[in-house]
Amino acid sequence: MDLRKLILSGRARYGIIGLGYVGLPLAVALARRGFRVAGFEVDKAKIRDINKGVSYIGDIPSETVRELHSKGLLSASGDFSGLKEQDIVIICVPTPLRKSKDPDVSYIVASAEQLRPRLRKGQLVILESTTYPGTTVELVKPLLEETGLAAGKDFFLAFSPERVDPGNPKYGIENTPKVVGGVTKTCGELAALAYSRAVEKVVPVSSTEAAEMVKLVENTFRAVNIGLVNEIALMCHRLGLNVWEILDAAASKPFGYMPFKPGPGIGGHCIPLDPHYLGWKMKTLNFEPRFIELAGAVNSAMPEHVVSRLAEILNIHGRALNGSRLLVLGMAYKADIADHRESPATDVVSLLLKTKARVDYHDPHVPEIEINGKKHRSRPLAPAMLKRYDCVIIVTAHSRIDYGMVARHSRLVFDTRNAAAGISSEKIYRL
Repeated sequence: MDLRKLILSGRARYGIIGLGYVGLPLAVALARRGFRVAGFEVDKAKIRDINKGVSYIGDIPSETVRELHSKGLLSASGDFSGLKEQDIVIICVPTPLRKSKDPDVSYIVASAEQLRPRLRKGQLVILESTTYPGTTVELVKPLLEETGLAAGKDFFLAFSPERVDPGNPKYGIENTPKVVGGVTKTCGELAALAYSRAVEKVVPVSSTEAAEMVKLVENTFRAVNIGLVNEIALMCHRLGLNVWEILDAAASKPFGYMPFKPGPGIGGHCIPLDPHYLGWKMKTLNFEPRFIELAGAVNSAMPEHVVSRLAEILNIHGRALNGSRLLVLGMAYKADIADHRESPATDVVSLLLKTKARVDYHDPHVPEIEINGKKHRSRPLAPAMLKRYDCVIIVTAHSRIDYGMVARHSRLVFDTRNAAAGISSEKIYRL
């Protein structure tokens, strides 16, 4: 039976390489529709958890994983030889940056090398890992074609950018439109069909390069606008204006304006990294990506501004950073999730520790984290405990934190996220 009929009949077998924040939600969405999904991982802890019916991602209940695994619809393995049994293989591995801000595509290469000896005729391979335009045809395609099989003829190859937003209660895999581009028209059509069984809307584009570019445009748009509003926050501080008042008033305009919020920096796997993939690619073409570089410089400097502003606040009250007892609220990169990848909170804490301040943190979702080579544990949040700190710094605005209580029982509060909006207190200072 050909691949199209396998997908339409519900008998297609999906293999997903990488069961992280992208791979596991996709695997669950497909398994919920009755497809057999096999996950392939190098992390033994993830393999163990999936096969025990345990979820390590907050958006996915363990009960769901347990039910799908018990029905034989979801499994995980570290034995990549099982890839040859899959009809559709989707690569969902990380794509970090090197210290030089160059793309690190080693996980993509490793995945393609694991797949290469198991590749067979009629298989569909889809790359989801965020990367620079050209990766699918310039890197993955040649590696797989070393088998003697031709993409678009013997096997099918496509790219579909992940659009996962951890902690988003409204949009998940199923109701977020899926962009798909193939190396040939047939490749794109089959990839669109493969996703359409679990996703409400598929948006086809003309090529894998176009699909790769879509993801970078989405996150570069956000990075640049966050950089702009962060710089506006710096301007308002110099002008003696309340940036939150300004932005709230600007947001009242019903056309021609889209609100963005300033903060202590940007975090997560996408926004801090993805624009640099596009910037790197454009530099290879002798094109200077000025907006990307400027936004990156502004956003990456925000943790230093937070520390500088905190020093000002403490100085007003006759305190120095050196020796002060400080409590950071929020270690995840965004509210109500456990993901602390690229979190500006870790940069803020790292900088504060270098000033010899005594720093603790509280985050209901991140019980432990390593910063500057040392493990730190989340502290409990209670009125008596708050009184011991010289200042409380709100870095991530978690909904489970009572900011009214924080304001009442703290000596000083430095709110970088406007989490305590509406609470009037002389103790509260803003970004």
